[in-house]
Amino acid sequence: QVQLEESGGGLVQAGGSLRLTCEASGSISDFYAVGWYRRAPGQQRDLVGTISRDGGSNYAASVKGRFIIYRDDVKRTSILQMNNLKPEDTAVYICALFSSMGTVWGRGTQVTVSS
Repeated sequence: QVQLEESGGGLVQAGGSLRLTCEASGSISDFYAVGWYRRAPGQQRDLVGTISRDGGSNYAASVKGRFIIYRDDVKRTSILQMNNLKPEDTAVYICALFSSMGTVWGRGTQVTVSS
């Protein structure tokens, strides 16, 4: 069974950058897309962006131009590169793998952006 683990979160000043990693254990051959989500305190989980098997990506308007998602299926990892961070980016960031059988979720990593 596939499990996901995020890492790389922390505290950063506004304008700074962070690089989050999502690492999968187990076979990911049945999964066709990777998604990154975030949940701010007291808020619902929101989509940050996705990347498909062919490398095509989509981003929420709030992060477009600042965040980039990569995937490396050989290493079974996905990277969320976050630049020019803003205090409103503070949230728990969660990765997910999508397949026709369902979705696997990570537990998340906390990102805090100070003003």
